[in-house]
Amino acid sequence: MASLFKKKTVDDIIKEQGRELRGTQRQITRDRAALEKQEKQMEAEIKKMAKSGNREACKILAKQLVQLRKQKNRTYAVSSKVTSMSTQTKVMNSQMKMAGAMSTTAKTMQAVNKKMDPQKTLKTMQDFQKENMKMGMTEEMINDTLDDIFDESGDEEESQDIVNQVLDEIGIEISGKMVRAPAAGKSLPGAAASSKSATISDEEIERQLKALGVD
Repeated sequence: MASLFKKKTVDDIIKEQGRELRGTQRQITRDRAALEKQEKQMEAEIKKMAKSGNREACKILAKQLVQLRKQKNRTYAVSSKVTSMSTQTKVMNSQMKMAGAMSTTAKTMQAVNKKMDPQKTLKTMQDFQKENMKMGMTEEMINDTLDDIFDESGDEEESQDIVNQVLDEIGIEISGKMVRAPAAGKSLPGAAASSKSATISDEEIERQLKALGVD
């Protein structure tokens, strides 16, 4: 019941107009078909009168045929006009919808512009840029520090490995030449001679280092 008193929208009106125009188009098509049928019947009647020699009847029927054909041609013009009206209605509907969408968008943009403070937005963007730069600099400093730490640690470990390798190789080379050293705090006869024989000269150590390629 409430739908009977509901106010029609633009879409409802356009739909009704579309239905009316389509109905009109169908009626025009039916009228044209009826006129074509009459045209054929009249042509047959004129031929019949001509065969019977009724010249006066032929003239009258010929005039009616001319009027009938004019009326049929007018149906084409009316049909074209109805089609044009239907197209214009659809175009207007599309334009109205576009205008409505633009109006809604404009209102939304106005509301956003009212709530948006350009100066505040600019300051926020500047603060973000500044903090982002700070973060980048801090990250770069941390990365550099970590790189230095790891690089130094790696160099030290590598150097220690080389030294250990050299000492091990020297120890292996000279182990056969070493004699048992006296215990600490004890003095045995001939200790000086043993110590002298077990002591490797600096020249011997340098020779071993050079052999290992260590300057």
